Amino acid sequence: MPGIRLPSAAVLIGLSLTLPVALGGCALTPDGARDEKARLDAASSHFEAPVEARELPALASRASWRDVLHRAFLANGDLEAAYFKWKAAFIEIDKASAWPNSNVTLGYSYMFSPANMKAWDRTTLSTGFDPSMNLQLPIKPATAGKVALEAAREAGEGFRAAKFDLQQKVLDAYLDLALAEEKVRIQRDVVHLLDLASASASARAQVGESVPDALKARTEQELGKNNLHNLEAEVRSAKARLNGLLARNAQDPLSLPPQLPAPRPVLANDARLIAVAVDGNPELAALARQVAGRKDAIDLASLGYLPDFSPSFSLTGSLSQSLGAMAMLPTTLPQIRATIDNAAAMERSSEALLRQTGKDRAASFVANLYLMRNAERQVALYRRSIVPLVRETLASSQQAYAAGQSPFVDLIDSIRTYDAIELMVAEARIEREKRLAELEALAGVDVETLGKQEAAHADEARL
Repeated sequence: MPGIRLPSAAVLIGLSLTLPVALGGCALTPDGARDEKARLDAASSHFEAPVEARELPALASRASWRDVLHRAFLANGDLEAAYFKWKAAFIEIDKASAWPNSNVTLGYSYMFSPANMKAWDRTTLSTGFDPSMNLQLPIKPATAGKVALEAAREAGEGFRAAKFDLQQKVLDAYLDLALAEEKVRIQRDVVHLLDLASASASARAQVGESVPDALKARTEQELGKNNLHNLEAEVRSAKARLNGLLARNAQDPLSLPPQLPAPRPVLANDARLIAVAVDGNPELAALARQVAGRKDAIDLASLGYLPDFSPSFSLTGSLSQSLGAMAMLPTTLPQIRATIDNAAAMERSSEALLRQTGKDRAASFVANLYLMRNAERQVALYRRSIVPLVRETLASSQQAYAAGQSPFVDLIDSIRTYDAIELMVAEARIEREKRLAELEALAGVDVETLGKQEAAHADEARL
């Protein structure tokens, strides 16, 4: 149309790009998000690289429990999944606390008229927010960010719980394998004793003495060898289970030291252990974060009574400028009240669950502590008095049978008693270590770390 000059495309494109950047918003991040990010970053180095790009540590030729635990932490998929669940929950903080929460709209219109007007005066530019999503007051996304932060903290405690759960599983599997190998070593000693008894019985039978004893000795010898093969099969099965937890093939070679692992020292007293269990249990900590998040959810629901807004601005060349806003008053009051009541009910539910879980975990901790101390008592008793007596009795029975001074059944009874007591000692030692691993999982703290804390407290007291 003659006399009409439209604004250039460059001007329009520039306006469409600069205005959203200027109004691009921010995240009203709640206090504490930075600390949570630091905790997340501390764990990220183990999991951020793709699994195929990670270099997992090779196990030592005689793998200790520390070796297998270290590899499990780096290779286990369940723990990795818990980490990324934590990360996803943390990312939600920025999403929930973003403001403005509505997209910016840009409007352009050009008036065609026969009047003698400049092109600029025929142009109307307008901006505002997406009418399909009202602009919230900043306090609403800020409160939503608090809810998201507590959810992230809950997920972080879930990661910690997954870590200790994996630790207990790996230690249990390692201890099962160690016990199975110890049973094989004990049974080999028993087979050796039965071989000696069979040789002695055969020698006596050759000179016409007690032929039935030679047959009994041969029977016991074969039964002992069969039991040895059964125990060796248990070792192979235990290795396959442990390899699975370490992200290895079930048939990969895995060797442990040639003796049971030494008992891990517990420097803290029982009262201190119980206090730590109540304070540090990761499941309880996660529930506490859930309760805190539910409290914030009530605050967020209560903010539904506040209105939302939709501001706008427009100008028409040099002729007019206008600034306006629409207020969206809350009219769905029953829905708002229901949302508040629902959040309050969920808070009460979480509080009740936290209270009961606290009692359950405290009771479980005390029960396992009793069992661990009882296992320690049994090991001390066996080593102090019973094992020396059994070994002395066995040696005496061997000498007496060889000299023809006691029947064969006494020798077999001595060998069986020796076998049973050695197994009881090994099982009591492993039971003690398993209970300790369960106590660590319940307390959410490594016993070595607790021991260092106790030593530091003692040094401070001396100063």
